[in-house]
Amino acid sequence: MRLLVVGKLNGQLSTAVKMAMSAGAKVSHVETIAAATHALRAGQGADLLLVDYELDIAALIAANEAERIHVPVVACGVDADAKKAGDAIRAGAKEFIPLPPDAEMIAAVLAAVTDDNKPMIVRDAAMTAIIAMADQIAPSEASILITGESGSGKEVIARYVHQKSRRANRPFISVNCAAIPENLLESELFGHEKGAFTGAVARRIGKFEEASGGTLLLDEISEMDTRLQAKLLRAIQEREIDRVGGSKPVKVDIRILATSNRDLVQAVKDGTFREDLLYRLNVVNLRLPALRERPGDVVALAEFFVKKYAKANGMPERLISAEAKRRLAGHRWPGNVRELENAMHRAVLLAVGPEIEETAIRLPDGQPLAPPDMGARAASHAAVAAEAVTRSFVGQTVAQMEQHLIIDTLSHCLGNRTHAANILGISIRTLRNKLKEYTEAGVSVPAPQMGQSAA
Repeated sequence: MRLLVVGKLNGQLSTAVKMAMSAGAKVSHVETIAAATHALRAGQGADLLLVDYELDIAALIAANEAERIHVPVVACGVDADAKKAGDAIRAGAKEFIPLPPDAEMIAAVLAAVTDDNKPMIVRDAAMTAIIAMADQIAPSEASILITGESGSGKEVIARYVHQKSRRANRPFISVNCAAIPENLLESELFGHEKGAFTGAVARRIGKFEEASGGTLLLDEISEMDTRLQAKLLRAIQEREIDRVGGSKPVKVDIRILATSNRDLVQAVKDGTFREDLLYRLNVVNLRLPALRERPGDVVALAEFFVKKYAKANGMPERLISAEAKRRLAGHRWPGNVRELENAMHRAVLLAVGPEIEETAIRLPDGQPLAPPDMGARAASHAAVAAEAVTRSFVGQTVAQMEQHLIIDTLSHCLGNRTHAANILGISIRTLRNKLKEYTEAGVSVPAPQMGQSAA
């Protein structure tokens, strides 16, 4: 996490900086609000501004917004003057940290404001397979397309890939293509020169240059206008960009990750997404299963969120009751991990006893989680299992599927060829011929176990 400190580094602010660095922040420093805006405009980049409340925070935020720079501000100050702290919050600061600083408070504020505290919580086999693939491809320079439903954790896995890559010590820059208006996204990505358009009062470094040496995440890439997709394609192919109003290309060294909650193949057919860009981005595809497809993760994630929000709100950490866990595991969570996180945040605030009971876990409309319908739950689990099996066969030939079926059936029959042939509906001679082919190809074939006939 990149922290830009704005103000004179007196004794207390200097101590706060050291604490932030101990909490994992990469810290840089300027003394004035003008210098802060200049540094951000020049591509220095920051995830959070820590600003002395003696400075004009409203003017800083206004200057940044005029440059379309949106970085959250946390105010700080000695003696915790209530009026100055209130003025800072009203001016747009997200939080206030009194000085002398408290290490735990600084760590909590950094995590809460930047939303950077999202470790990978994995228990379910479906996600374990995704993490194994991410570990395998992270050290490469390949572009990765991360797909999945909204709220399933696409940005979390993108950060994980960056942290496991050779670029881990370099910037990780995320751009939400759906949140930035079309006419502003080009300047946000590629930057602009002074005078390129009305309001361009100085050169602005875009996200491509800011991420140079590191990783650029293009979040919800499917929402990008097709005209801009062409410029993006060239930037990826040539590893150079053109600033808006610029006269010469600028070389960049970045790795591209992209996310989408839409079917980009269908978008290509619909004419809203370029096929050549899809090929460039989709060197490797990480498809994140929805939370309902990885039920083993639900309770583990819920327990993590309980700890996180108990600490953030200064409340006692409670265990989740057995009945609450049963209802959590039985709910379908259409909003995925994001919905579960919000539900557990509410539960931390609403719980009154020694445990978080099922009555404290409420849906967005205020209703508690319903007891799971065992029949529906079993059907849901069966459907998920069937989908997983189906996905495992995609991309295999008929011969490969036949081999899997024969070997699995033979294992089930403890190596008994006659029983296996009966189940498969083929003659014993056909089965023996198939097994001979597999053995000659180096495939391990189950031998009859003790007491079983090979006939």
